[in-house]
Amino acid sequence: MGASVRGDRGAEGGAGPEPVRVPGAAEPARWPGNGGPRAEDVLERAFSLRKAHSIKDMENTLQLVRNIIPPLSSTKHKGQDGRIGVVGGCQEYTGAPYFAAISALKVGADLSHVFCASAAAPVIKAYSPELIVHPVLDSPNAVHEVEKWLPRLHALVVGPGLGRDDALLRNVQGILEVSKARDIPVVIDADGLWLVAQQPALIHGYRKAVLTPNHVEFSRLYDAVLRGPMDSDDSHGSVLRLSQALGNVTVVQKGERDILSNGQQVLVCSQEGSSRRCGGQGDLLSGSLGVLVHWALLAGPQKTNGSSPLLVAAFGACSLTRQCNHQAFQKHGRSTTTSDMIAEVGAAFSKLFET
Repeated sequence: MGASVRGDRGAEGGAGPEPVRVPGAAEPARWPGNGGPRAEDVLERAFSLRKAHSIKDMENTLQLVRNIIPPLSSTKHKGQDGRIGVVGGCQEYTGAPYFAAISALKVGADLSHVFCASAAAPVIKAYSPELIVHPVLDSPNAVHEVEKWLPRLHALVVGPGLGRDDALLRNVQGILEVSKARDIPVVIDADGLWLVAQQPALIHGYRKAVLTPNHVEFSRLYDAVLRGPMDSDDSHGSVLRLSQALGNVTVVQKGERDILSNGQQVLVCSQEGSSRRCGGQGDLLSGSLGVLVHWALLAGPQKTNGSSPLLVAAFGACSLTRQCNHQAFQKHGRSTTTSDMIAEVGAAFSKLFET
């Protein structure tokens, strides 16, 4: 168990071990995107995974996550700790947007909105009275209907339960465009990633975007953006290269270990989970990540010790999801479901971030 960090400094704060060469890296040319760091500069800041550092790195990074969490206070007003919007939900898929939206609330957001297709709205409303559900995603003026809410939202989670209907995807494309124009952080998952694979320019260079692909989604994205198959023997380098090719957008590759990169740094989260993989646990991750991204950006780089706020937020969401999975599995074993995991959010959050 632990986390390995590739970054500017070693676990003790000193210089790291000898740099590793990332296969396929252009040298000494700059990475995709004007004004980016030279390949050799990035590689000099990267160091190989060392088991001896893993537990220290895990604790050091978790401390950065703790730094961004706002204190509870009776002086705050409703909405101050996060107003999150989830864009997704269609006739076939209603569970995913619910899981993402309710997870955002469980982590500590004050308000959670779901912008879904009209057929999905009654079902999602019936799941929980705590969510604000807007049946607008399949309407002709969907982009306008969502855009008018953006000034009141701190982050969007795009993709849970979206499906691949062409009309819905066109509307989501427009929603992403207006969200970028307003500088709204976006977490993109599930069929939102399908849309990005078809149109990578949608999020290229948008530094407030986080992509959360699983193995299949990552392979599709990698092939679409880099025009070739990923190197299965170099997963860390593959995540790094995809992030760079997308203009240093933060990428979280979910798997046995979660690999995170913003094109300059690579983090590996191997917080203990379980051997049970629940359909929907990625929605728990994306919903919680939406909240943590808001908190991290609000806290600023001084609270993350100069590390990327989005990377710190992503590491926190990955750790929390794994801890929820671990705790739920201890109680339910093979029968564990995502609902069981969500029931563990409060205790898992406290164990990781408030002890």
